[in-house]
Amino acid sequence: MEKAGVIYILTNPSFPEYVKIGYADDVQKRLAQLNSSECVPFSFRIYATYDVKDRLTDKKVHSLIDRLNPGLRAIENNNGKKHVREFYAMSAENAYKILEDIASINGLQHNLKRIAPTKDEENQAKEAGEIKRHYERKRKSLTFDEYGIPIGAELVYTKDPSIKCKVISNKKVEFEGKEYSLSALAGELNIRRGSKNKYVAGTDVFSYNGEVLSWELRTRLGI
Repeated sequence: MEKAGVIYILTNPSFPEYVKIGYADDVQKRLAQLNSSECVPFSFRIYATYDVKDRLTDKKVHSLIDRLNPGLRAIENNNGKKHVREFYAMSAENAYKILEDIASINGLQHNLKRIAPTKDEENQAKEAGEIKRHYERKRKSLTFDEYGIPIGAELVYTKDPSIKCKVISNKKVEFEGKEYSLSALAGELNIRRGSKNKYVAGTDVFSYNGEVLSWELRTRLGI
């Protein structure tokens, strides 16, 4: 088949609930254009590509998705003007399955390629997730008594169990003679370990009585 370009699926950890589905004659050039913007904190990455022989074939995919569920498309009304975006509120895997079905119907499964993330892309996704969890948990300020942790209890830093802090109030701990929130201390310790990321959820990296104060523990405790 003579190839014109590709339909692409792009993801971005800045908005993990969306995927971008579009067409490009040169997908690497398109990716470079998108990632040259300073308006998005993390880079787009190619999740999958589907080789096509006709330009702008993505419009047919857009129409298909819009017919199946018009509520998935990102649409913005600005100053009375309607802007329809190439972003869809779906997982990258679901978007991939749509292209997979199209490829299967046409007997062109070999045209569809899933692209493995690079180590840098994996690290960006992890960092974005940590920042998101940090602010989600900051909005819901939990207290130690909700975990059943008394004042005076000792919490252990899971990345280095020799590091411990003491609970001094319902929201604060003491470490090296200073008072911290648990997330502030987690961020400080992360910087000391050589990371540039200070946005760390303290409940991800501290434990009490051998159990990490994780999201799973919160769910089990009903908090």
